[in-house]
Amino acid sequence: MTSSSSGDSGARAPGGYVLGVNPAELERLGFQHQLWSAQAHELWERSGLTRGMTVLDAGAGPGFATMELAQMIGPEGRVCAVDEAGYYLDHLKMRAAALHLGNVETRVGDVQRLADTGLRPASFDFAYMRWTLCFVPDPDAVIAGLARLLKPGGRLAIQDYFNYRAFSLAPRSRLLEKVIDAVEASWRARGGDPDIVARLPALCRAHGLEVRELGAVQRVARHGDVLWHWPSTFFRNFLPELEKAGLLSSADVTAFRAEWERRSSDPDSFFVAPTVFNVGAVKN
Repeated sequence: MTSSSSGDSGARAPGGYVLGVNPAELERLGFQHQLWSAQAHELWERSGLTRGMTVLDAGAGPGFATMELAQMIGPEGRVCAVDEAGYYLDHLKMRAAALHLGNVETRVGDVQRLADTGLRPASFDFAYMRWTLCFVPDPDAVIAGLARLLKPGGRLAIQDYFNYRAFSLAPRSRLLEKVIDAVEASWRARGGDPDIVARLPALCRAHGLEVRELGAVQRVARHGDVLWHWPSTFFRNFLPELEKAGLLSSADVTAFRAEWERRSSDPDSFFVAPTVFNVGAVKN
C-alpha cells in the first residue's frame, strides 16, 4: 500500500513502480490520497509550507497531492510534479486544467536522476515525496538530487515506511503474514526497501539536510471504517501480480481472499496499518 513509474496502461519497466501504471491503480491512488490527505497537510504545515513558494512534488504519480499543494501555495507560487509515468502526468494536467490551476508544471523523469529533468539547482523552497523512496533502487541519488534542487534553508517533507511488518490483523492471521512476506519480497526484488525510513537520517545528513522531524503515524481500522478499504483495494490490484510472480500460489490467493472477506464483516476484527513515518528536513 502505497505512490509511480513509466509506461502505458499496465506497463511496468524493470525497477519501476511495482504496482503498475493503469486505470485501476490510478483509481486506487486517488482513494489512498483521500485517506491520507489530512496527514500530508499536517506535515506540510509543520514543515513551513506557505503561499508563494516554489514546490517540487517528486514521484508525484497522478498528482493528487500536487493539486492540493498548488492550491495551498496560491497563484503566486509554483509546483512542479516529476514522475516517470506520462500516463499519470497526463491525468494531472487534465485535472489541473479543470480546476484552473495555472501554477502546476509537469516533468517526465526518474526521481533518481533529477539532474536530467532540466530543473535548476537551488530553485525550490519546498520538496515533498510520499511512498516513492520505498520503491527506488538508489534512494541516495534521490536525496542528493532533492538537496541539489532546494535553496539554502529549503524544506524537505517525506512520508514513507518503516516497520512495514506492523501491518497485521487481530486476531492474528498467518495468511496475511504470508501475503506481507510476498509483498516485501516483490519490492526488494526490484531494488525497493519497505523499511526505507531507517536509512533516511544518514542519507539526509550526507547531503547537507538536517532532519528536524521524525515521527510515526500508526492507524487502526475496524469493520465498517473507510480505512478498512485501503488494503482491500491494494489486495484487489496486487494479489494477481504476486501470483504471476510466483510469490503466492493460486491456493494462497484464494484462501486469503476468503479470509479477508470474512474479516471484513467481523465486528471483532481490526487491522493495524503499515507504519508511515513523517520526515522533515532543512537544507543547510
